[in-house]
Amino acid sequence: MELQIKTEEEINTLLEKLPFLKKEIGKIIIGQDETIEQILIALLSGGHALLEGVPGLAKTLMVRTLAKALNVKFNRIQFTPDLMPSDILGTELLEEDHNTGKKFFKFNKGPIFSNILLADEINRTPPKTQAALLEAMQEYEVTYAGNTYPLDRPFFILATQNPIEQAGTFPLPEAQLDRFLLYIKIGYPTEKHEEEVLSSTTGKFKEEVNQILNGEEIVQMQNLVREVTINDDLIRYVNNIVRSTRPDTTTVEYVKKWVRWGAGPRAGQAMILTAKASALINKRYAVTEEDINKVVHPVLRHRMLLNFRAEAEKITTDMVATQLLQNIKVVIDLNK
Repeated sequence: MELQIKTEEEINTLLEKLPFLKKEIGKIIIGQDETIEQILIALLSGGHALLEGVPGLAKTLMVRTLAKALNVKFNRIQFTPDLMPSDILGTELLEEDHNTGKKFFKFNKGPIFSNILLADEINRTPPKTQAALLEAMQEYEVTYAGNTYPLDRPFFILATQNPIEQAGTFPLPEAQLDRFLLYIKIGYPTEKHEEEVLSSTTGKFKEEVNQILNGEEIVQMQNLVREVTINDDLIRYVNNIVRSTRPDTTTVEYVKKWVRWGAGPRAGQAMILTAKASALINKRYAVTEEDINKVVHPVLRHRMLLNFRAEAEKITTDMVATQLLQNIKVVIDLNK
């Protein structure tokens, strides 16, 4: 699925819809502008996002609203301890040809065959079922009984998890966490925004969500993200940040003290792609240092493993990322 856009005017017309998309989602989701922007960055980067927040912060509503504003196929899966991989991917059923009487197996596609998939409370299902998402997240296809079925584009998984209820949960393994482009944390709204939520959700009037973009336009924007430029100095800056998360190669003492394992090369790829998406959302065609700094925390949040001492002292990966930004600066190559 590709929408060919040949002129700069057509590209600008398309990009001008992004502020309207954010505004349309903001009509329903009040006071979460930063979270909405991070979700859009993940979507335009062609990756997936993990959204963490306490109950009642409209995580599910946020994803539903996004799907309505994009007018794409949306499915929701409530992850539970007894959920099976076939409940996600689909299953083969024995059917009969009424004309010939022959029986055959037909693959009935599961809810993963959608454009936006909400994996609600993903950490409530066992690792075997969690792993059913891996191929789809990386390869954008599903293999069942030796046959491969491609997924439609755009394909975006947004998984949610609750940080406060740990009984009966199955923490995502590091390999699967790494498949999520961004790990987004959603916090409580401000006092003013919370008053707006109370007022807007307890009356008779209900806001309607209008379609702003379609699936083909999202795919085109994902292609445009790849065309945003980033200079060598900023690529080196990203590489220095990622390599500095590793205790054996870092010069940052904070990392040596608290980090057990650092981020892999996929973190650098994610940082550059999401920085490009951030630039495009702001109608720029070149990445700035500000774009990179904006995505460092959600990119690294789930890609560093802290040691036991850090856990005991309540040190978080966000605190480590903050130290990295304070210690690592952009170095401009004057010899170019």
